[in-house]
Amino acid sequence: MKATISWWDLTGSGQTIDSLRLYLRDEGVEPWTEIHGMRLKFWISDRETNRWGAVMLWDSGADLTAPMPPNRATELIGYPPTVRMVSDVEAIVEGVHAGRLVERGLAFEPIGKSS
Repeated sequence: MKATISWWDLTGSGQTIDSLRLYLRDEGVEPWTEIHGMRLKFWISDRETNRWGAVMLWDSGADLTAPMPPNRATELIGYPPTVRMVSDVEAIVEGVHAGRLVERGLAFEPIGKSS
């Protein structure tokens, strides 16, 4: 398996964590549901460092050069990720949880309730 991590420093962008969160809620998540070989994608943010990013987990045989949905985040932010890396996945473990993923993240919290 492979993992890709992309981080944007938003300092030079007109976008904010809040505006990108709205983008995810409105349109950003759905295009990724049909990507072959992708097991999981989650978006991350860090208000203290003003960074926004995504982590993706891929099957070993996934073609990471295959066409993907247009990277609208890059378009909105105005430049490519500040950091992009591809790494081998050494191990995966799931902890004890309630089963099906119910919490979908801050982008899907009622407006005004997210941190």
